[in-house]
Parts: sequence; structure tokens; C-alpha cells
Amino acid sequence: MQDHQSIIARELLVGEKQVRATVTLLDEGATVPFISRYRKEMTGSLDEVQVAAIRDRIQQLRELDKRRDAILKSLAELGKLSPELEQEVNAAATMAALEDIYLPYKPKRKTRASIAREKGLEPLAEKLLLQETINPEEFAAGFIDAEKGVTTVVEALAGARDILAEYISENAETRTRMRSYFQEKATFKSVVIKGKEEEGQKYKDYFEWEEPVKTAASHRVLAMRRGEKELILRLDVLPPQEGAITLLHDQYIKAANASAQQVSLAIEDGYKRLLEPAMETELRVQSKQRADEEAIRVFAENARQLLLAAPMGQKNTLAIDPGFRTGCKVVCLDKQGKLLENTTIYPHTGAGNQREAALTLETLCRKYEIEAIAIGNGTAGRETEAFVRSLKIENVMVVMVNESGASIYSASDVAREEFPDYDVTVRGAVSIGRRLMDPLAELVKIDPKSIGVGQYQHDVDQTKLQQGLDDTVISAVNAVGVELNTASKQILAYVSGLGPALAQNIVAYRNTHGAFKNRESLKKVPRLGDKAYEQAAGFLRIRNGENVLDGSGVHPERYALLNRISHDLGTTVKGLMADPELRKQIKLQQYVDAEIGLPTLNDIMAELAKPGRDPREKFESFSFTEGVNEISDLKAGMRLPGIITNITNFGAFVDIGVHQDGLVHTSQLSNRYVSNPNDLVKVNQHVEVTVIEVDIPRKRISLSMKKEEQAAPKKQREHDRRKQGDQKPGNFQKKQKDADGDLQEKLAKLKGLFK
Repeated sequence: MQDHQSIIARELLVGEKQVRATVTLLDEGATVPFISRYRKEMTGSLDEVQVAAIRDRIQQLRELDKRRDAILKSLAELGKLSPELEQEVNAAATMAALEDIYLPYKPKRKTRASIAREKGLEPLAEKLLLQETINPEEFAAGFIDAEKGVTTVVEALAGARDILAEYISENAETRTRMRSYFQEKATFKSVVIKGKEEEGQKYKDYFEWEEPVKTAASHRVLAMRRGEKELILRLDVLPPQEGAITLLHDQYIKAANASAQQVSLAIEDGYKRLLEPAMETELRVQSKQRADEEAIRVFAENARQLLLAAPMGQKNTLAIDPGFRTGCKVVCLDKQGKLLENTTIYPHTGAGNQREAALTLETLCRKYEIEAIAIGNGTAGRETEAFVRSLKIENVMVVMVNESGASIYSASDVAREEFPDYDVTVRGAVSIGRRLMDPLAELVKIDPKSIGVGQYQHDVDQTKLQQGLDDTVISAVNAVGVELNTASKQILAYVSGLGPALAQNIVAYRNTHGAFKNRESLKKVPRLGDKAYEQAAGFLRIRNGENVLDGSGVHPERYALLNRISHDLGTTVKGLMADPELRKQIKLQQYVDAEIGLPTLNDIMAELAKPGRDPREKFESFSFTEGVNEISDLKAGMRLPGIITNITNFGAFVDIGVHQDGLVHTSQLSNRYVSNPNDLVKVNQHVEVTVIEVDIPRKRISLSMKKEEQAAPKKQREHDRRKQGDQKPGNFQKKQKDADGDLQEKLAKLKGLFK
């Protein structure tokens, strides 16, 4: 049995010492963000992805050990454990290999082979397997025994073949070879079930589909499986049968005689009845696991980008949850997101109501000194945006907000606890406004599966999905840092080392004793011990606290070091933070010791330069094209602004303001080849797209982000510009004429130079 650390080091291409230190820290209760941020000297500066990979792999290997121990115990109890078998079990490097070794000895219900053994036919099977030159029928006649239930030669040979079929199907070497063959040669083959054509239109692409398992994309695997589950598709996951039989013949057929013919019959039966179904089931599980992992990775990356979307910041905000007949719910929030007032307006139900709605909004904006209006992008969103923009309220920006998950939040226990006296519509509007101010702080209140950035999230392994999303949220929260004196218990729960119970205790302590004045006072919170403090303190911020470092990402365990550095320079820590020239005088090497190295010292210097810096991008306002509100407004060739809402392996979905996201396929993301869409685009990124095709019945919009071809004909360029509405024909012709004149003038000058 190999050392786990060496296995992981080899697989992840890192040092064994790094793995050993990381595993030790994890076993001691350290979190992934804490290890990657504050224990760089111990791990050799492994990042969060590497630390999480070590955590997951060590867990897998330990699970393998548990299963290994259980199998050894079972074999011993069955009296089957020989030194050679024990060595085989200990050498098994995967769960599949371990189960293959155990399979022939594993207690099982009655099988055709076990019944044949009870009839005394095992010696006959063994004789046939030797493939000696004998007459199988004559030899089998000696096994006829009416008392045991063997009355004919045909029955005896059939029973012997059953034993051989099971032996072949359970042989560890055979299964290893067959597993490789399935992995290399198997294909997904899906066909529509007769009579389900109309019902299963969304699976139309898979009505007659075939592709290799080893290269099948995650989203297609999950789509086919869902179609099979919904009884729309029939799905097979098999390689060519002839090749599989040939492989078995190569392994087992050693002669060309009558005994070999019996073995050949057993091979065919064993493959079709036992080995093929077992390998197909295993390959289905493996391909599903791969598809799940890829889908979860894409989902988690999208969620991370959405969580880390640029915050507008603390501004007085009016938020609107739009609606047609039922009206638009309006709430006013102060800079901290506190609900000040709520009402309902009806701008879409007649001129009189529209005038009243305009007056209400203008009055509220003056009353609360509103700086931004957030409008949900759901039903009536674009119409409400157009109405609000038409009011031209001065010094107020209008922003469409992705409201995915807002309804989930508004009906949740969290929302009821926060706003017990308000209905779901008010809570939803508050969520929309707060999401504009600080997406991260608001989105952590919602189950990550409900924030609208994944595909097939209900089809993948839910435990692994939850783990992946929890990792993503924890990483995002700790990357940004959390303001201790204003944070909700929901966001505090994701801080390294805390969790829901300690988060609740922190909020309760804050409500009772007032704002925390320094990080040290966290230790007074009930049940928050030294370990939790060590893990959490560096990620919690106290702006304008008693200690200037409490607003930074410098861990309290390094405060003494900074006091020493500032003392050596004849200043204070505050003075050091304020003076870049003074910081340049610090000779970091003289502060390196056995515990603190240059990675930590460089991190500290970066924090002193920008204490508590928010890593998120700067907020930029955005607006859709006026007059393009429905899918029916779209025409091929239109050039429109949009926002990336979701990224998959096959492309990016873009909101262009028509209540139906369009797809930019990977082939349309750029003029160059794109292997991974995440290399080019991010969730919430503002982009410009061209409409390629609109399929209104199927609600499908095909878009492109490719740049216009420079060599496009002049008439085509003019036609495209007219379609976009960004140039009047006369103006375009004048500019083109001016450009042609400039070109002629430059050519004339060049000719003059060469005279």
C-alpha cells in the first residue's frame, strides 16, 4: 500500500513535503482559505485550488483504505485470505481494482454458476477450460446424476458453461482489459422512443445521436441521461460487441478443438449476460461522474463570477420588482440597505396610473435622496425600465438587476426572519436593491443552486454539487473579507472557521454589546475559541477600529511583527501605512525566520499599501437597446449590448433584454479558436453581440461576438449600419466620402516622397 502523500504529490505535481504539511493542517481543522492565505511557508504557497484538491484526494484515498480493511476482514472470515491474496488487495490502487479482486469471493445470491457447482459440475468446467483434445460429450456423461438434478449430457455441459461464464466475467485481469476496451471504444447511442417525438421536442438533437463516450461533452451526457429518465430516449453505452468477444477469445481460447468450442460458447454467454451489463453499468457511472465533475466545475466558476460581481457600493437606492397587472413593488433603502418605505405603483395600467406612478417615484427620490434605481429583469422589467428612464430623474442612475433567486429568497425563512411584517413582494424588491449594492452579501442568503448560473444542476450528484458550491461561496466571501460590525449572520457563516452557530453568536453578541471595537474582542463571543479565532480573524474587517490593522487582511498573529518593523523605522504602524516611501525602506529579508518567510512578508506589504482592498471590479452602469424588448423585436444582423448570464462548455448565454437569453456558441465567441469560453468571457461581463438567427417557436436566439469582417463589401457595411440604427444613411455616406478623400490625400503624399 503506497504512502498517500507520495501518491497525491505525484498526481498533483507538487512536493511531498507540501502535501504532508497541507494534510496535517487540514486534519487540525484548518480551512482551505486560511491555509492558502496564512500558511504559505508551510505549504510552499499552494493556492486554494491545490489545497482543495489535496483535501479531496486524501479523503478518497482514506475511503479506499476503509473499503480495503472491510474486504480483508470479510475474506478472513470466509477463510479465503491467503498471503498472496492479501498482497493483491493491499496493492489495489483504485476502488474498481479492489472490487474486481473481491468479486469472485464476495457472498452473493444464487446464480446459475453456483447452482451448477452444487450439482458437482465444477470439475467438468475446469477440464473444458484446459481445452485438451477430448470428446466433451463423453467426458460430460460421467457427471450425469439424477439425484443432483443432472439428467443429460446437454444439461451437464450447459452447467459447466455457466461456471465458465461466471469465472470469465469475474476474472480481475479480464475485467481490467474489458474496462479499458469499453472506455476506449464505447459510444453513446440514443434514439427517440416511438410515439414520443412531439412530447420530447427539447431532446430533438438526440433523437438519432451517436458519439464516443471518451470525448462526449458533459452537457450532452447529462441531456441524454435526462431524456432517458423522462422516457423520451432509449440510451445504450456500449462498444462494438465483436471486438469485445475477440478480446476474450485472445485471452481464453488456446486450442482449436471441441473443448475450445465449449469455452467459446461460455465466452459469448458470459459477455452478453454478465460482463457487458456490468461494464455498461460501470461505464455509465464513470461517464456520469465525469460529466458531473465538469458540470459542477462550470457551475461553480459561474457562481464565483456572479458572487464577485462588481458592487455599486453604499448608495441610497430605490428598488422595483416589476409587474404588469399586479403593479410594481417599490422599496426605498438607505446606504446600509435598511428598508425605509415601500409602496406599489401601476405604470402599465393606463395613463392616469402612469402619471401617478411618475409622481410617486419623483417624490420618493427627492425624499430619500435616491442615487440609484434598481429594476428587476423579470416580467415587465424592460417596460418598467423604459418608463423610469423616460422620467429623466436627475443624478439618479437606472440599472437592470438580474433577479434570479430573488423569489426563492423572499419566501425563505431567512427573509421571513429579516422582514416578518412584510409580504414576499416587498422582500423580493429589497433583495433586488441590495443585490445591486453588494451582490455577494445578498446572494449568500440564497441556496447557490438557485442563483441561475448552472445547467442540469438537478441531474448531478447533489452532495458533490453542494460541496463544490460551498467551496465557491467560502472562497468568494473570504477573498473579499467581511465587515464584522454590519455583516449578516448568513455571510458570517461562510467566514473561515465560523459556521452558522458561531455566526449567530457573533450577531447576538453585537446586538447586546454594540459594535466590536477590535478583533481581540471576538474572543468574548460565546463558544468562539482560539482555533475559530485563528481561522476567522484575518478575514474579518473592523473599519475605523481601535487598531488600524483590524481593517486590513493582516492576521493578528503578525501584529507584533509589524510593530517591530515600524519601531525599527522610528514610526508607527499607522505611519507605515500612510507613507509609501517609508515602506520602501523595509528590508524584508532581515525579518525572515523559521516561521515567517518572504511570501507572508510580501502579502503584508501589499495589505499595508491597500488595507482591506476589495478585489472586485469597479461597478459600471449598463442599459439595453431601447425599443428591443421582446424576442419578436429581434432581426438577424442587429448589433446589441448584452450581459453574460451563464457560461457553459459550448458557449455563453447573453441577456439582451428580451426575457430570453441568447446563446453565443464557442465558434461565435471570437474570430480565433476558443477551447474554453471562460478564457474569454465572464459572468456579468458587458458585451456587444450580433443576432445571427431567431427561432421564435423554440425561443432560441443565436448570437455572435465575432468582430465584423474588415473586408465586407461597402454596400453591406452600410446596410448593417442602417440596421443597427446607429448611423443615418446620409451621415454614413458623408463619412465614407471623407475617409476616401483622406486615403487619396495620403497616397498622393506617399507618391511625392518617392519622386
